[in-house]
Amino acid sequence: MFDRYVTESQTFIFLFDAVARNRMSSFPYKRIVVIGVTSSGKSTLAETLARRFDMNFIELDALHWEPGWQEAPPEAFRCRVEEATKAERWAVAGNYREVRHITWPKADVIIWLDYPLLTVLWQLTRRTFSRWWNHELLWGTNYESLSHHFKLWSQESLFHWLFKTYWRRKREYTMLLSQPENQRLQVIRLRHPASTQQWLSGFE
Repeated sequence: MFDRYVTESQTFIFLFDAVARNRMSSFPYKRIVVIGVTSSGKSTLAETLARRFDMNFIELDALHWEPGWQEAPPEAFRCRVEEATKAERWAVAGNYREVRHITWPKADVIIWLDYPLLTVLWQLTRRTFSRWWNHELLWGTNYESLSHHFKLWSQESLFHWLFKTYWRRKREYTMLLSQPENQRLQVIRLRHPASTQQWLSGFE
């Protein structure tokens, strides 16, 4: 079920049980930003919402990374995000602080995937092996290297990045969401993949 508490102009929604009390009759959001640590499932959820509710799916990684794992120039990245978010309805997946000033002010809701560390670690491990085994082409430009990710001391390793940022992101998001300029946003904080699936199933 939902346990809600309301600040002056902001609602936090937490899912504690696997069964929701009431089924929601319609999806109330037009512009969504999904945040969370690496491999929490941001893109999967944003793409699912976009497909189900007729929105544009915007994956910030796809706009940020260029061939050869080169980062896009900051101005080019910002311009791409500005252009993508001109649409009336969209679901954004990603955390990039460089474009937060573009995406958050336009959003109706922030969905925070705040899963346990071991859950995310398992998802990252499974995803890494899957991408390597299937030789998955990412965003039409790049392939992930299995050896890079399992060098846990390397800055190129997503496992290194997960351990480095997991607790920092919790503190950062809590602080950001309490800022006055973000008080108008509705925030949905989902603490387990099962809760996310239950939340999704509440919409017709």
